[in-house]
Amino acid sequence: MPFRFPVKFELPKHCYINARVLKDQFKRLQVAEHEVTRKALKYIARNTELPAKARLEAQLQLAAMPKYTCQTQIRDRCVATGHSRSVISDFKLNRTAFRNMARANQIPGVQKASW
Repeated sequence: MPFRFPVKFELPKHCYINARVLKDQFKRLQVAEHEVTRKALKYIARNTELPAKARLEAQLQLAAMPKYTCQTQIRDRCVATGHSRSVISDFKLNRTAFRNMARANQIPGVQKASW
């Protein structure tokens, strides 16, 4: 079943756009929106000093929240190609895009090694 966006959101302007990038952007916005609620519910659910009924209620509310509001759903993606594997986090590029841009001297401070 394909992923459907339940709410409208703004398209990213800084990177290559394909369906996976759109889905990841949507998840990033939803995580940011629900971050405070999720952290509060997690704190209540894990606090052993609270009554069991309150902790159970917090666990049920957490389970009822959509899974795309969870931080673990977000993947780092290359801004040049949209790939999610082997992304160098300092440059937000995957290894092949980084290599091509470094060889073309498009990344400041990076040059091909020679010794």
